[in-house]
Amino acid sequence: MANLITLSRLILLGIVICILYFGSPLVQLFNVLLLILIFVSDGVDGYVARRFNEESLFGAVFDIAADRIVELCLWIALAHIGALPVWIPLVFVARGVLTDAIRAVETETKHQTPFATMRTSLGKALVAGRFMRAFYAVLKAVTFCVVMFALPLPVLAPQLWRDYGELIRNTGLLLAYASVFICILRGAPVIIEFIDEQRSDV
Repeated sequence: MANLITLSRLILLGIVICILYFGSPLVQLFNVLLLILIFVSDGVDGYVARRFNEESLFGAVFDIAADRIVELCLWIALAHIGALPVWIPLVFVARGVLTDAIRAVETETKHQTPFATMRTSLGKALVAGRFMRAFYAVLKAVTFCVVMFALPLPVLAPQLWRDYGELIRNTGLLLAYASVFICILRGAPVIIEFIDEQRSDV
């Protein structure tokens, strides 16, 4: 059941991307609700896995992969249509590829779930800690919702956009920059610990 919920996120993502490119301004506003559903289901699948004892290495990796697909597709699509600077998805892609490659090696050699491979207290707090994971997820969710909400406003509410458009746009950018900062902050311990471990093994 948990893995089906994870899969549903990817299906909803496909709908969001289609609406983003081909939907009318009114339909695009509906994307905000779909995004909320996607990000709420991200927490639900983990709860279901724990509640019904469905936790597994595959489920943990699939959940992380789905999270990565959702966020990268959204960053890239929003940058492609000009809603965000292109360097933002480039940072997420580079960090994601690097940390996921490291996690793939460590999960294979240690037979642990990706978040369980962190060794230091700081690494566990930043990468695997529930608070930081939840904070980062909420930050990205709010960022995507604000940026997505702003897209149809010039057509649907021109007066509102004239009065508050710059504020809404700048709020979205500020949230995106904060997401980049946390992305790098959470990726650093994975890279540093891996390099340190490789040096210790030499």
